[in-house]
Amino acid sequence: MGDRAGDVPRRRAPVSAVRDPHAFIRAQTRPLPVPMVPEITLHLASEAVPIWQSTEEELGEIGLPPPFWAFAWAGGQALSRHVLDHPELVACRRVLDFASGSGLVAIAAMKAGAASVEAADIDRFAQAAITLNAQLNGVDAITPTGADLIGSDGGWDVVLAGDIAYERELSARVFAWLLALSARGARVLIGDPGRTYLPRDALEKLAEYGVPVSRELEDCEIKRTAVWRPRHLAPHALGRSS
Repeated sequence: MGDRAGDVPRRRAPVSAVRDPHAFIRAQTRPLPVPMVPEITLHLASEAVPIWQSTEEELGEIGLPPPFWAFAWAGGQALSRHVLDHPELVACRRVLDFASGSGLVAIAAMKAGAASVEAADIDRFAQAAITLNAQLNGVDAITPTGADLIGSDGGWDVVLAGDIAYERELSARVFAWLLALSARGARVLIGDPGRTYLPRDALEKLAEYGVPVSRELEDCEIKRTAVWRPRHLAPHALGRSS
């Protein structure tokens, strides 16, 4: 996102100095339909750099990760399209949308008939975005949570996860957990456009989509993105990716 070598590090702003995340999101985004899922409208940023900088200024800290909640990422778009086209996957079931970001996949699950959806993201701006986006789409029974759920089991019938294979160590932990949930009977579906740490040997491809994305965020305008499910391999297999 540009060279920031000349930036002077700043201290994190006191909690009291940070505005209401809901107000920040409303000010920095606008409602836009999701390209691959036009049935859903989200509070989205039209450009990556300005909202990234605004987020750093808001929190008084530089070098932050991108505001994932402000964009419709390829994995989430493909997974949402798949769920809406195959509502039987989630209908009348308790669903977890892990690393929910904007809440796109959670909203798709509700529109497809899920009984309830827990939308998990540790970023409190994402939690606010999930609430605002659920309201924008007229869906209820979505519960945002900031809890770190990796390794836990909330008894979900379906676990959905988009765009989670960015970091080696975190991916290993997440996929081992997802495999364990799948082995005990949960339906686990993953949306991913071929990130480096996706453990393909442990997964089975269900569908593939050409997803429109921003060149600011990706290396192309149409990202080939797949929906996967676990193969039920041994946990050690999750350490390999092809």
